[in-house]
Amino acid sequence: MQREHLADLTAFIAVADEGSFTRAAAKLGSSQSALSHTIRRLESRLGVRLLSRTTRAVSPTEAGERLLGTLRPAMDEIAMGLATVSELRDKPAGTVRLTASEHAANSVIWPALRGFLPLYPDINVELNIDAGFVDIVAERFDAGVRLGESIARDMIAVRIGPHARLVPVASPDYVARHGIPETPHDLAGHQCINLRFRSRGNLYAWEFEKDGRELTVRVDGQLTFDSMAMILRAALDGAGIAMMMDTYARPHIESGHLVPLLDEWCQPFSGYHLYYPSRRQPSAAFRLVVDALRYRGE
Repeated sequence: MQREHLADLTAFIAVADEGSFTRAAAKLGSSQSALSHTIRRLESRLGVRLLSRTTRAVSPTEAGERLLGTLRPAMDEIAMGLATVSELRDKPAGTVRLTASEHAANSVIWPALRGFLPLYPDINVELNIDAGFVDIVAERFDAGVRLGESIARDMIAVRIGPHARLVPVASPDYVARHGIPETPHDLAGHQCINLRFRSRGNLYAWEFEKDGRELTVRVDGQLTFDSMAMILRAALDGAGIAMMMDTYARPHIESGHLVPLLDEWCQPFSGYHLYYPSRRQPSAAFRLVVDALRYRGE
């Protein structure tokens, strides 16, 4: 295979993965026009259309999907081979792609990476912020971060944080105007601020537990956000009751700007874990990042 043919195939995978010539060009460090020319040249050489183009999106055709099914395993083997060779270097190197919620990134990942990265200048970390459930295999991430109870059994899970607790909170002003819910069922009579996951588009259902009894409540209210920062701001402004990690709410609870609610219904649960496919052959860079994130508390 000629070198330019391999480059064309790499460009095709990038466009298919990104669903956009603009994003793929940015990822490859190329111009959009040059990338479009590359794809047209590849399609002309193969004699089939590989990508379906609309004004809103780019997606693989049937022929494109078949080609991707062949290319991706081959490219993975090439990447694995390069990673193996790179381990022979004096210093570990490579890019590790992670996906996590904003809270996990701020509370667990960045505090660990802050001291780690200066020790390994040839290791790069790309962090995607997403509160929803991401298919790390399909989206080409090395690993993701989820709460321990949410991880599929075919994944390797590494604990990276302490036990967690979700708590409903509201401002003192809201409580003065609307009262305090005595049970999760009482939330039906309150303005609650919903969280919508960006990846799946569904609303988060609030989960409670007391004396071994688990309860899931779908709340309602005027406001729905896909950002915890906006949910926090709305709660501080007295717009309703919000559900959030206690570590996220704690500074505002301690300052008196938020009031915790239904405390006896909010039990600790397994905290953040890093997860990745069990069939993955980790590179030296990936192993070092995992070790840096590993939770070493009680």
